[in-house]
Amino acid sequence: MVSLTKTFSILFTVFLFLFPSGLYSRTFTITNNCPYTVWPAVLSHTGSSPLPTTSLVLLPGASNTLSVPPAWSGRLWGRTFCSIDITGKFSCVTGDCGTSTVECAGANPIPPVTQVEFDFNGTSQINLYDISLVEGFNLPVRVVSTGGKCFMELKVMRDGETVACKNTCPTEACLSSLFFKTMCSDAHVNFQDYGFFTCSSPHYTVTFCPNFKSWREAEKEKEASGKKVIKYTGVLAVISVICGLIIFQIRLRLSNRDCEFSLSTGTIELTPQIAPNA
Repeated sequence: MVSLTKTFSILFTVFLFLFPSGLYSRTFTITNNCPYTVWPAVLSHTGSSPLPTTSLVLLPGASNTLSVPPAWSGRLWGRTFCSIDITGKFSCVTGDCGTSTVECAGANPIPPVTQVEFDFNGTSQINLYDISLVEGFNLPVRVVSTGGKCFMELKVMRDGETVACKNTCPTEACLSSLFFKTMCSDAHVNFQDYGFFTCSSPHYTVTFCPNFKSWREAEKEKEASGKKVIKYTGVLAVISVICGLIIFQIRLRLSNRDCEFSLSTGTIELTPQIAPNA
């Protein structure tokens, strides 16, 4: 009996090792690199399991990670300049979902808004994702995938690393979308533009304001700059005091007419003036 229990325990452990619950799970790491607070929102499409939360609050420099079901499709976006009025109504200037609360609870964003769309296939592990400007633009965003593989012909390289995989669909932009397409060639800018990337990566990092200097780096540089200003100001103050004392002494000596002085490079020489004997 003990041996059977032990064997079952070992087999169960091996099963968990080979088929862990998170084997095909995906994660979103959402980072706010903007110098202001961003309220990310998530919308699960029909037929997909809803995520534990539909809203986040990210202060400048903050990050948060969400676990996503193996088979899931949906989108996320960032809301900006959000506030709560005296009646308790929550609203945002951009990206608001119109629920009057922090949680979007399945509501769509109000344009204009930049959206990141995902479609995860739990069986084949082939994921589709894109940055959509179909409904306008409110925040710069970047998506980086990690941990997956794709064919060499479909790789998108940046600094020697694979950051995405292209799909084989043609890309076509209409005239009204040429502005967005010119500024962001990889974005999905209209309904005829198939700007999806394909990848088997289980982890995705979504960064708002990716090209903005990180908040912490900016704060460190600001602090270091302040210290330099204080240091230089202190040195100048000391030099000013020393020069003031020297000038004061020279003027005092001259007023007493008891010495002569001469200036040479880097030095001040004082020679006593001896009065002749009477």
